[in-house]
Amino acid sequence: MSEATTRGVRVNVEPVFVPERSDPRENTWFFAYTVTIVNEGSDTVQLKSRHWVITDATGHVEHVRGPGVVGQQPVLAPGQKFEYTSACPLGTSLGAMHGTYQMVDAAGAEFDAEIAPFVLADPDTLN
Repeated sequence: MSEATTRGVRVNVEPVFVPERSDPRENTWFFAYTVTIVNEGSDTVQLKSRHWVITDATGHVEHVRGPGVVGQQPVLAPGQKFEYTSACPLGTSLGAMHGTYQMVDAAGAEFDAEIAPFVLADPDTLN
C-alpha cells in the first residue's frame, strides 16, 4: 500500500496480484490496484489527468498519460472521496508504480497530487 498527501489531496493505493489473469509461462503477470482519493483540503478540486510511471524488474520504464481515470474526471468537494480499481499487466513478476494526478482547484490553480511508489509482486516470487 502507498499513501501520499499533496495540498490536502490524499491518495492511497492498494495493489493485488491477480493469478487467474496471469500466465508466467508467457511472461505475463497481471496486477490490479484500488485507488482512493480523498479531498482533505478546504477547496473543491478536480482530477484532470494522470501520469503513471511503471517499472518492471528488468528496469524497463513505461510512462502512461491520459485524461482522467477510468473515463472520469471526478470533482471532489472538501471531505469527498473517489475510489476506482484499474489494472496493469507486467512482463516480470516484480515491479513498481508511482505517478501524479494533475489536479485543478476551484480558482483554476493547477497542481500535481503525488501517487507514492508501490510494489507489484507475485507472492510466489517473494518466497
